[in-house]
Amino acid sequence: MSKIRVVSLFAGIGGFEEGFKKAKIKADIVFASEINSFARQSYIANFSNKNLYGDITKIDEKDIPSHDLLVAGFTCQSFSIAGKQKGFDDIRETLFFDIARILK
Repeated sequence: MSKIRVVSLFAGIGGFEEGFKKAKIKADIVFASEINSFARQSYIANFSNKNLYGDITKIDEKDIPSHDLLVAGFTCQSFSIAGKQKGFDDIRETLFFDIARILK
């Protein structure tokens, strides 16, 4: 079985990547994006991925390689009942539209 080519958006410290590893799913992370510098440092230390980029809002979707699967660990505080429930009025939640932009 060949490796699944994966794009990991809002990659954080690599939760999806670790999940693939634990589940013994052969995944090749062809592109990952994380804006938080501390999360990026941890991600690089854990996975040594050379395909880690920053702010997804500044990345042209044409620069993202072909892939079989896209995963995204984007924020959800504004939709949670534990939060202020601002929904899409919270700038953090508009990042969902960047996922849609990339999937087109």
